[in-house]
Amino acid sequence: MFISAKNIFKNYGSTQALSDISFEVNKNELFGFIGPDGAGKTTLFRILTTLLLADKGSATINGWDVVNDFKTIRNNVGYMPGRFSLYQDLSVEENLTFFATIFGTTIEENYDLIRDIYVQIEPFKKRLAGKLSGGMKQKLALSCALIHAPELLVLDEPTTGVDAVSRKEFWEMLRNLRDKGITIIVSTPYMDEASLCDRVALMQNGKIMQIDTPQHIVGEFPRKLYAVRSSNMYSLKDDLLHFPEQHSVHLFGQYLHFTAREREADILGLRHYLEGKNHQNIIIEAIEPGIEDCFIELMTENSASNEN
Repeated sequence: MFISAKNIFKNYGSTQALSDISFEVNKNELFGFIGPDGAGKTTLFRILTTLLLADKGSATINGWDVVNDFKTIRNNVGYMPGRFSLYQDLSVEENLTFFATIFGTTIEENYDLIRDIYVQIEPFKKRLAGKLSGGMKQKLALSCALIHAPELLVLDEPTTGVDAVSRKEFWEMLRNLRDKGITIIVSTPYMDEASLCDRVALMQNGKIMQIDTPQHIVGEFPRKLYAVRSSNMYSLKDDLLHFPEQHSVHLFGQYLHFTAREREADILGLRHYLEGKNHQNIIIEAIEPGIEDCFIELMTENSASNEN
């Protein structure tokens, strides 16, 4: 097992950031931590990269302990924090040279590893890092994290605030790096990015709710899911919430996603109910769930368990 974390806890004063976190990551795996802001992803990554000490628990990377072997880990891990942390008053080339020098290497020595990424920003190598676009900053930060040929790449919300095209390009780069033998852990608040990982951990309030492949998580969704809309979307959600058989109602784009207490809903009864509430142009369609539907379902179940 390349990464192993066992029973990690971390508090900031009276605020619990991580609660009993345990997981394992295989070598050459692209593993995602999916969850909203405040879920504990950044705190966990800082512990794994030896920048923060856990209150309880243990973690190893390739057999190295994050406390006792922190120097070795720092030499073998590439870390890209959530905020752009390179030197904005240095050029692209100067930033990359600086990070290569820190790790006792050169751009030329590991250029093959970053070539596919760096060629996209090399025409701007004399430009100050602070003058780059969001997508270019992202590529520069990734190049700097890779320049010492790390065994593990740790990326904390690398696509936040980046346009859709750059996000797609970035994930293609990650898959290529994984195929070159680099283990990658990445965090993101974007549920749609979960499907791009080999496995994911769904996190909320400092806890891991589920770990599995995206396909298996979706396949275990316990109920039939329906997309519902009508001419009066404003009142539709409230009316669905008061439907006696409803289990959950959530807004997704132009539709409401609806599940019933039983595995399948009484569609005819639901339609008659909505017609009785004066809804018109009613659409009720059975759909396949996504990771976000699964995440919300897990949150609902956990909330119900905590209340009981």
